[in-house]
Amino acid sequence: MNEPGEVIFRVPARNVSWWGSAVCAVAAVVAVLLACLRRDVLGAAFWVCAVIAMLGPVFLYLATARLTADAYGLRSRTLLRRRTVPWARVVELRRYIQYGRHTDIHRVSVLLDSGRTWRLPMPMSGEDLGRFDAELAALRALHRRYGTAPASEEVPVIARGAAGRRAVLPWIVGAVLLTASGVAATYVADATAQQRAWRAAVPCAAATPAAERRACLTTLPGVIERTDVNGGRNSTSWLYFAGDRPLHRLAVPRSDAAAFRTGEKVELVFWHGRARTVTGEHHVWHDHFTGPGEIAAFSAGCALGAGYAGALLLIRRRGRRLRDDEFLPSSLPFAGAFAATGAWLLPLCALHPADPLGSPATVLWAAGGTAVTAVALVLAWRATRVRAPEETPAPAAPDGRDHFLAARFLEPTAYNRHLFGTHVVIGAGPPAVTPHAGPGRFAARPIPVERLTVLGVRRARGDEGDTVPKSWHIAEIDDGGEPVRLAAAPADLAAIVAALESARDTAEDPPETGTTRP
Repeated sequence: MNEPGEVIFRVPARNVSWWGSAVCAVAAVVAVLLACLRRDVLGAAFWVCAVIAMLGPVFLYLATARLTADAYGLRSRTLLRRRTVPWARVVELRRYIQYGRHTDIHRVSVLLDSGRTWRLPMPMSGEDLGRFDAELAALRALHRRYGTAPASEEVPVIARGAAGRRAVLPWIVGAVLLTASGVAATYVADATAQQRAWRAAVPCAAATPAAERRACLTTLPGVIERTDVNGGRNSTSWLYFAGDRPLHRLAVPRSDAAAFRTGEKVELVFWHGRARTVTGEHHVWHDHFTGPGEIAAFSAGCALGAGYAGALLLIRRRGRRLRDDEFLPSSLPFAGAFAATGAWLLPLCALHPADPLGSPATVLWAAGGTAVTAVALVLAWRATRVRAPEETPAPAAPDGRDHFLAARFLEPTAYNRHLFGTHVVIGAGPPAVTPHAGPGRFAARPIPVERLTVLGVRRARGDEGDTVPKSWHIAEIDDGGEPVRLAAAPADLAAIVAALESARDTAEDPPETGTTRP
């Protein structure tokens, strides 16, 4: 804090970043000198210096990154860009979570009046989340003082699966997989022709000219000099040939190399200049051809992957009216639809790559599979529909039996101490919180319905997805002046809310009892 009404954020231990930038610059100079002095061979020192030099932009970015917030607005400075935004254009300051392998990084996301978002270069959490919370609170205080801040004090959290996340990765993955599918499809015809030529190849005659021997089979004798069997499961092993050998060595799988013996006489069959088979006394090795079925199945698999990436973008498009911190519907229904498609499409492409519709059986196969895919996609489309809480179907009338519904109060209360409750039981008795799914009301704590008022029901937001499933809805309840949140699946929450309101009405208006006169 430099002066009242102004805060400046920089990277902690900024001097370390400057020293790191200087070391990387020195390493870059040394790498250039080594490359100029030793043009023929580049040694280990060059590569070490080159790797260190590549870290220079990272250190330089950290050393120069800065954010200033004052009465005017936000001013950011990075290595390549400077930007200034007045508070009048800022709608809201949110928490944006970047998920790492070991540590999550929290950053500040700015929602502008144009609907666009901007992630500030500073502050960011690192290991000290408490410091980040204080810095975010300072920014929000300046926004309230000099701008038009939202009425709610709750900080929106843009977590994984939220509608406000950027959809860059699905675009990239979809484009790459679609390109790979198209490229692979162009090789199916060549692989089919090569497979047919190999099956039709005959041994070369004695009078066959040398220029034409590539198209026929040439058989030559050989002797195994030694075998090099590597220990790894997928590592390449080698066969070495002795004497007047047609070739020096041949790469084979580990199991094939272990089957041959030193000094064993073998026959080698060559086709198109390569050894295709090695025949010994007890084992025969065959070269693996990448067949058209494998290529066609790979192309179809890439196309299905691109379709799933497109489904992710479609779900995000359908949820464009959600708040940025609300969660999108799960993409698992579309994953199941594409998995069902792969179950019939991949075998069809693998077994009939050249002409998948060339016989009545394959036509029926494709027609039945297409019908299954269409049904699965329709069901996935309906399952991923973005439903508002008020669109949840009304619960069925109570049948007088206890129903244990999975639900959680997100705040500890007198009837939910230490958040022990995992279910809410409704039906035969008053609503209660239980730590089990029944049967029986053992350890149940009655809910004081007379002091509860349901303020509204909404979708799960922000960090609520870390404690409850993202598809659940949240009921905001006033518990005698204290805010309480109750989470459950949409249909279950509707039934619980209806039971709470019914029990409260019954408690407020008890039934009249008859009186007897003496």
